[in-house]
Amino acid sequence: MSDQTAVGPGRADGVLGYHLNPLTCGVAKFNLLLARHLQVPMLSVFDRRAVSMAHPVLSLKQSEFTDADSVALAALLETVSWRGAFSLFLHAWTDTPVERSLLSRATAVYCGNAELVAQLRAQRPDVQDSWCPSTLLEPQRFRPDGLSVFAFGMAHKVRSELHQTVHTLLERTGQPYSVYLSTALHEGTAFDERFTVVFDELQDIYGEHIYFLGYMSDTAVYNYLIDTTFFAAFFDKGVRANNTTVNAAMACGSVVLTNFDAYSPGAFEHMHNVIDIHRCKTLPTEPDPLQSIADNARATASGALGWDALVSRIRG
Repeated sequence: MSDQTAVGPGRADGVLGYHLNPLTCGVAKFNLLLARHLQVPMLSVFDRRAVSMAHPVLSLKQSEFTDADSVALAALLETVSWRGAFSLFLHAWTDTPVERSLLSRATAVYCGNAELVAQLRAQRPDVQDSWCPSTLLEPQRFRPDGLSVFAFGMAHKVRSELHQTVHTLLERTGQPYSVYLSTALHEGTAFDERFTVVFDELQDIYGEHIYFLGYMSDTAVYNYLIDTTFFAAFFDKGVRANNTTVNAAMACGSVVLTNFDAYSPGAFEHMHNVIDIHRCKTLPTEPDPLQSIADNARATASGALGWDALVSRIRG
C-alpha cells in the first residue's frame, strides 16, 4: 500500500491507531510508516481531529486496548461521521464485540497475515491478504572513523542542555564524530512522551551524528564503553559517588564526561581521571592524554571507589 488509491474504495485521509509511540509499540511504528507512505497524518482513534476525517484507515490490535478504551471505541463507532466509511487493517483477532462491529462496518478489510484471513473469511469473504513491510525507522550505518561518544543511563536523567556543550566541544575538534545513546528505565516508570521529547532534542543537537541504540545488555554496554572515545553522563546537580554508570565506565577505562558540584567525589579530578564538562574548553583527542585519563579512571574505580575498599569499610 504505497499510495492512497490502494486503500479501500475511498481516498484515505488519515491513519488511526491506539498507541502512538513508535519506540514502544510495533503497531504504532507500522502506523507511522503507513501514514508517511500514504502522505496523511497518524492520530489516535480518539483524537478530536479524527472526527473530521472522511475515510480513515483504522490500524488496530484490539488486545492492546484497556477495557475502558474498548468501551469508548464501541461508543465512537455509533456516532462518528466515518462509521460507515473507513478501512480496517487488522494485526490480530480476539473476536470481541467491538472487533466484530469494526469488521462488519468497514468498507475494506486488510489482514496482516494469512492466518487472520483464514479466521475471518467466513465473516467477511472480501478480506484482503496483506502484510507489514519493514518498519526500520532509522536505517543508519555507523561511521567507524573519528571520535565517538557513548551515553547510557536512565531515560529520565538525560540532560540535553549539557549535550549542547559536548556538541560544541566535538565540533571544535574539527574531527568526524559519532554519538551513541542507550537508555534504561527505572522500575515503576514508563517509557513516556518525555523521553521521546528528550531524544528529539538530542537529535536536534547532534543531527546525523547521533544513533539511538535502545535498551542494551550489560555485555553490549561493556563493549561500547571499551570501544568509544568518551562516555557522557550528566546529572541534575553533579556526579555522585553512588552513580554506578560513571563508576562502571571508569572501571572499563572510559574517558568520562560528567558534571561536578560540591558533593562530587573527592577522588574525581578534572583532566586526571574524569572530565568536568563545565571546566572543559578543549577535548583531548591525542592518544597519550586520552590513555592517561583512562588509566587513572580505571585505577580510581578499582581502588578508592572499588569493591575491596567498600567491603573493607563495611567490615570495619
